[in-house]
Amino acid sequence: MKVKIRPLGDKILVQRREGDVKTASGIYLPDSAREKPQEATVIRVGDGRSLENGKRAEFSVKEKDTVLLSKWGGTEVKIDDQELLLISEEDILAIVK
Repeated sequence: MKVKIRPLGDKILVQRREGDVKTASGIYLPDSAREKPQEATVIRVGDGRSLENGKRAEFSVKEKDTVLLSKWGGTEVKIDDQELLLISEEDILAIVK
């Protein structure tokens, strides 16, 4: 996916995975009843957090990584009709292998 946005500093742009549309018993859930998935794919990363020595810290994640997000972190943005999430690196809990 090619997006026309570049995150700044320690920000990371991710796209959440699709949530379940029906329960295990086969009941379809409306959008309002679905939980937002905590799993996402990294789309772009910023330049890194500024360090005291003027250099930039390297990210622990890279583009196309699948990550596990904190439940309430980030800011939702809509770009080219796609719902994305702009988060800080500290809102990423793990890399999914």
